[in-house]
Amino acid sequence: MRKGKLYLVSLMMLLIMSLFLAACGADDAETSSSETNNDSSTNTDSNTTDNSSSSTPQVLVFGRGADSVSLDPGIVTDGESFKVTQNVFETLLNFGEQDTTINPGLAKEWEVSEDGLTYTFQLQEGVKFHDGTDFNADAVIKNINRWKGGKEEDFYYFNSMFKAEGEDIIKDVTAEGDYTVVFTLSRPQAPFLKNLAMSPFGIGSPTAFEAAGDKFGDNPVGTGPFKFTDWKRNDSITIEKFEDYWQEGLPKLDKVIFRSIPDNSARLNELMAGNIDLADGINPSDGKTVEGDSTLQLIERPSMNIGYLGLTNTRAPFDNKLVRQAVNYAIDKQAIVDAFFEGRAEVAANPMPSSISGYNDAISPYPYDPEKAKSLLAEAGYDGKEIELWAMPVPRPYMPDGAKVAEVIQKNLEDVGIPSKIVTFEWATYLEKAKNGEADAFMLGWTGDNGDADNFIYTLLDKDNIGSNNYAFYSNEEVHELLIQAQSETDENVRNELYKKAQEIIHDDAPWVPLAHSTPLLAAKAGVKDFKPHPTGSDKLDKVSME
Repeated sequence: MRKGKLYLVSLMMLLIMSLFLAACGADDAETSSSETNNDSSTNTDSNTTDNSSSSTPQVLVFGRGADSVSLDPGIVTDGESFKVTQNVFETLLNFGEQDTTINPGLAKEWEVSEDGLTYTFQLQEGVKFHDGTDFNADAVIKNINRWKGGKEEDFYYFNSMFKAEGEDIIKDVTAEGDYTVVFTLSRPQAPFLKNLAMSPFGIGSPTAFEAAGDKFGDNPVGTGPFKFTDWKRNDSITIEKFEDYWQEGLPKLDKVIFRSIPDNSARLNELMAGNIDLADGINPSDGKTVEGDSTLQLIERPSMNIGYLGLTNTRAPFDNKLVRQAVNYAIDKQAIVDAFFEGRAEVAANPMPSSISGYNDAISPYPYDPEKAKSLLAEAGYDGKEIELWAMPVPRPYMPDGAKVAEVIQKNLEDVGIPSKIVTFEWATYLEKAKNGEADAFMLGWTGDNGDADNFIYTLLDKDNIGSNNYAFYSNEEVHELLIQAQSETDENVRNELYKKAQEIIHDDAPWVPLAHSTPLLAAKAGVKDFKPHPTGSDKLDKVSME
């Protein structure tokens, strides 16, 4: 009896095990079939839509030289902030993929009155902000009024681009229905459309900025292809695909992580180790290393920049034009370009590159002439007092290694009798203190926002922009009158002559030492597809994919 029970129990256990194994086999077969079907479907989709694959995570890790200052595009002036905001916010008009031609953006079409004072924009319909707020004419008006009504020191760009001699160029903005906006100007402005396409004028959600106030830059809300999700200060910023983005099929990436890696070489090492996918600020000397690695690609950004040594014109000894001219003769600009740019830059003569219409090619750089510099210093009565020479703490497109270039400049100045002490600060502090006129001599630069001469000369060197982007505190009434006239002049040939005259005066006044116009380098994994570097330095990532 005991043996019979044992046999029956054994038979039942064997039956249960058989059923269990059969079930497992069925699950495995179903899973395998499902995976095969998914792969087949994905491959078909990949061939017809984009280069990405379901096996490749659509996440881009972008290594850059510094953290953003803020993610409110209206209040910042630094390229690291715009790198992020360019993908979270959108402007009424867009530039071309790799140039500054004007294309539709949040405005799909526009008309300009014959007198150049009225611009009528027809807006895209069905667009949502990331918080669900509708994009419409009212949203545009609230953004413009926010910039107009804010403190001048907060909205630098708006006041730089849309104010002249204390007068608001944008006189009024009104709605004609939900999707028509009319701008009325107080005077014609030749670069008006290009100005509107600039990164600082990304349209934000009124719901968000009205609620957040001056904290809007900590949690930005736009209409762009990516929405903000996280910011670890001095480490990383994460943005993710906005599922309700109005342009079908975009973005291709699911997530972008911007990592702050201040040292150029360390950033390249992170790329080569596979920890990041894209890196800007590649040292010119590392270009050949990247080109020789089949797993990487070297990318050149179209050049539209100026790197310079600024001289605060209101501080001794640089309140004397002869001393400023002496410094221009003292610095061996060609040696700097040869040593640090590896042939990927040219010595600068003017405060804007030769690719900009209105460039004065009759002006040559100050030659390297230490004896001439000493003579001018003697004539100026320079007392030999030590100055502070400010070196940028981060690499920039126009200056790949500010600390080392500062050492060369320090030696050049010492050779003509100007002793200097190199100092630096954290990047946001550096910009703030320089803007306030606290530096003697400071290294800085500029990447053009819109491809217009106004965006270089007026923005950087007009008296209206002292306390904003005119860090040198340079003021010349004749230059000011020329630049204001050029802003309103619609005849391109006349405009160009006005800018050429302004450059002649600026060259003689020597408020800066123009150093170089560079061709900035980036590097990426070979699998990064359709990344198009923009000359403004603000890159759209909506069409990028990972292979």
